[in-house]
Amino acid sequence: MGSHSSEVRDGMRIDWDVPIPMDDGVVLRADVFRPVAEGRHPVIMTHGPYAKGLAFQEGYPGMWGPLSAKYPDVTAGSSNRYQNWETVDPEKWVPEGYVCVRVDSRGAGRSPGLLDIFSPRETRDYYECVEWAGTQPWSNGKVGLLGISYYAMNQWQVAALRPPHLAAICPWEGASDLYREFARHGGILNTFTSVWFPVQVAAVQHGVGERGVRNPNTGALVAGPATLSDEELAGRRADAAAELLSRPVEDGWYRERSPELEKIDLPVLSAVNWAHHLHTRGGFEGYARVGSADKWLEVHGNEHFAEFYTDYGVGLQKRFFGHFLKEEDTGWNRQPPVQLNVRHVDGTFEQRAEQEWPLARTQWTELDLDAGTRAMSEKAHTVEERADFAATGEGLTFTTEPFAEDTEITGPAAARIYIASTTTDADLFLTLRVLDPDGKDVTFVSGLDPAGVVAMGWLRASHRATDLGRSLPYRPWHTHDRVQPLTPGAVVALDIEIWPTSVVVPAGYRLALTVTGRDFELPGTGPWPQVYGVPMKGHGIFLHNDPDDRPDEVFGGTTTLFTGPAHPSHLLVPFVPRSAHPAS
Repeated sequence: MGSHSSEVRDGMRIDWDVPIPMDDGVVLRADVFRPVAEGRHPVIMTHGPYAKGLAFQEGYPGMWGPLSAKYPDVTAGSSNRYQNWETVDPEKWVPEGYVCVRVDSRGAGRSPGLLDIFSPRETRDYYECVEWAGTQPWSNGKVGLLGISYYAMNQWQVAALRPPHLAAICPWEGASDLYREFARHGGILNTFTSVWFPVQVAAVQHGVGERGVRNPNTGALVAGPATLSDEELAGRRADAAAELLSRPVEDGWYRERSPELEKIDLPVLSAVNWAHHLHTRGGFEGYARVGSADKWLEVHGNEHFAEFYTDYGVGLQKRFFGHFLKEEDTGWNRQPPVQLNVRHVDGTFEQRAEQEWPLARTQWTELDLDAGTRAMSEKAHTVEERADFAATGEGLTFTTEPFAEDTEITGPAAARIYIASTTTDADLFLTLRVLDPDGKDVTFVSGLDPAGVVAMGWLRASHRATDLGRSLPYRPWHTHDRVQPLTPGAVVALDIEIWPTSVVVPAGYRLALTVTGRDFELPGTGPWPQVYGVPMKGHGIFLHNDPDDRPDEVFGGTTTLFTGPAHPSHLLVPFVPRSAHPAS
């Protein structure tokens, strides 16, 4: 495995490739960045598969370039030599008395073993890494977790195991339900894993060795030192994409990879992006369900990776961890339970302090759908109507009249839709849209797409069963534990969750709901921006187009949507009064 080394550089003492033994004999490797002066310090830790030695600039140039150009505060005050994808910059933390620890998870980067993402073994490894860090001579015994995406998702997992030295967590844009958020939206396979895993995980699997890159600071192979054959590498990793495809319902495999959020009892700052098709729901659900008495929610916009690194994000993180890991007076005791950055159509944000989520003053409003006129309004329709659409076509769009005044929509939404299909199943994709006076879509910079949709909901009709005990009017809870095929031509009611969103709709603009049987695509002919070869048309790279999951003979039929007194299809919208909100 090679040996670890130490050096003093850029005002830090850096220990490279420090061994952390696991209970089964596997040794993981970590880089430790700490103050030069001897002493005991709080720890900020990440543990995951993206390779601790891979420079952000080299591994993710398509993200680093726009990030560093658009947000100059990200690079200010740092040499940026130690920037690493979705982890903190140690040059901004170590000078303030923190130790930053980055661990390559089992089978990734410099750590050997079977690479099995989000597995119970991986979560147990994280537990042991936390306990190791909490008992080192340079540690004050308090470990905090801070990172984006994967490095946020696994915070929920390990915190539910309650490691004694874990003192606080800040999952920044992290899903908390592997089935509903990461694997299958409404039961429909999200093809993200088949795109992401080869590029971001398998590319730095331990054993890629000489075929990979080197750490620019040490010269060591990022995913070495061993160089294994393709066959050997394949035998040392679980096939995540195949597992998700082969498991259409939520079973024990998913459940053991999703945390019991109610067991988390330590301080939590859940930071959420309004528009990320993996993580948005999980941040809100995590905040709502953790058992912690000390918990906070922050919601922002812009790119998935931006605010984590900006002065805004770092300042928030330091106030949180300074309070709980260093017992400093950072002003955190005056932090509101909920801090929202409400979106405006011009790309600006309105920061607001709130006391709860969803907002208590929300005016939950049902907008009835009319299949005849394609209108959407508070007026209950008295005539039965129906409209057919090809499941692989453009679908149906329902619109309100132009708003008479600026109108805020902030919160989760939901819909009840009555449908029938010519086949034994149907996938429903619900897209919440805002249209300007010319009928053009308002889009937002979202997690990965520079022109993202306002909000989304999904449901496979055969997964329509709900748990009434866990469902809320604005968030139906689907069990996803069985398949109930449709009888062709028979009408069924579908309750569809639409993930939380926020937008202030200007006077003269309209709200629209588009119902399709496939991924919605923004109108236009492109050219569309791409990530990993996937054209982004409103949803980034989070699509649902696997033919094995959606065979045409089942999901390529004709869907009929019913409205009227006997079939009251409607959209539940979280309108928020603009004239009576707390001051920031």
